[in-house]
Amino acid sequence: MKASQRLLVKKSVNPANFNKGGLEKTLSAFSLTMMGVGAIVGSGIFITPGIIAAKYAGPAAMLSFVIAAVVCSLAALCYAEFSSTIPLAGSAYTYVYTVFGEFLAWILGWSLISEYLFAVSSVAVSWSSYFQNLMSGFGLKLPTFLTAAAGTAGVSGAGFNLIAFVVVLAVSLLLVGGLQESTRVNSIMVIVKILVIVLFIGVAIFFVKPANYHPFMPHGVSGLVKGASLAFYAYIGFDAVSTASEEVKNPKRNMPIGIVGSLVVASILYVAMAAVLVGVVHYSKLNVGDPVAYALAVIHQNWAAEIVSLGAVVGMTTVLIVMLYGGTRLLFAISRDGLLPKVFRTVSPHTKVPVKSTWIFGIIASVFAAVIPLDKIAELVNIGTLFAFAMVSIGVVFLRRHETLQQINSSFKVPFYPVLPVVSFLACVYLMLNLQAFTWHMFGIWLVIGIVIYFAYSYRHSRIRAGLRAKESKS
Repeated sequence: MKASQRLLVKKSVNPANFNKGGLEKTLSAFSLTMMGVGAIVGSGIFITPGIIAAKYAGPAAMLSFVIAAVVCSLAALCYAEFSSTIPLAGSAYTYVYTVFGEFLAWILGWSLISEYLFAVSSVAVSWSSYFQNLMSGFGLKLPTFLTAAAGTAGVSGAGFNLIAFVVVLAVSLLLVGGLQESTRVNSIMVIVKILVIVLFIGVAIFFVKPANYHPFMPHGVSGLVKGASLAFYAYIGFDAVSTASEEVKNPKRNMPIGIVGSLVVASILYVAMAAVLVGVVHYSKLNVGDPVAYALAVIHQNWAAEIVSLGAVVGMTTVLIVMLYGGTRLLFAISRDGLLPKVFRTVSPHTKVPVKSTWIFGIIASVFAAVIPLDKIAELVNIGTLFAFAMVSIGVVFLRRHETLQQINSSFKVPFYPVLPVVSFLACVYLMLNLQAFTWHMFGIWLVIGIVIYFAYSYRHSRIRAGLRAKESKS
């Protein structure tokens, strides 16, 4: 076999092995939906509606979220078909390995590692800021050098964000205790978060002024579309649900429900929040760091501000749980294929959780969160996600042509095939091309590191390639 063919060797999928991965099947459709909502609806729901309204869409911000939800739903439908057809850990990495081959799967898997790793780190830094604000209300405050990384504005010399460091380790400890316990805690927190959002809407809706909705689209269609581009990133996170497919009861039914259901719930919350927010305060005044708290101050409902801060902290905690979970299951899947050391695929016989992988991933993310400024660690999240969305979308076309997988009775099929997957692919590529140059430079550096690791370790330890070599030596 030629070297180029070895790079594109595909992972064979045997439906008989779908229930033999070593991970315990404990997740229901409700658990998956709560995971998705937990990942999508974080602190962003308390911030992005105000920014989008003030800078781009005006009162039409609610429509920007609708447009973004439609774009995301295209990719979500593609993920739903893959996850219900191939219920294995690894999400997009496993899907691409099956239809495009090993090298592209490694590139994508390495990109997703950056998404989950830097998402956990950046959210932990934001969690630290909100937690400090919450504590300041009780007169408690830590020294600056223990609450911000070196290089952060206002911090000179060495800095260590102790709160961000500790919260990531705490979530790691929760996850190693068992998936069922973790999802139970996540579900409770998601419900609390939703109640806080409903509380704001319920309080603020009585102070809505119809005059604030005029002009509805002050910056025209272009502003609406630009707002949708920003809103798109607020929805990132539903893809983490697909990493759980190997631990789901009845994945052919529950995976599509979890992925699509979480996106629907998140969309309703975002649209409702934006609609009420711009009705309470004129959109031109919402370009602030905490637009929801600002709106509550304007209508003299300061009592609810602390509750909103609590909701933001709870919301970001659920994001940490789901993203940290997704990263560890991705490492598990890549290691199981031999492309990473076997320590990442070791599963505890008691909790059925990859404990070592969870701790390694959690410790690295906690250190990044503690020592690297937020604006530096957030750059790689968006591009890695869009790359995965694009590959999964176009991958559906090849999935339908896969000889073995054609025989699997998947309970979900992407509608309007092949138009919808192709449109989803083009939309993701378009958004990637609109990312800033610095993001592309960072992404390029990350990929170079990944390629070096692949040829230094992964290529030689690939379990699929080892099987091919064994067959060739016998022939």
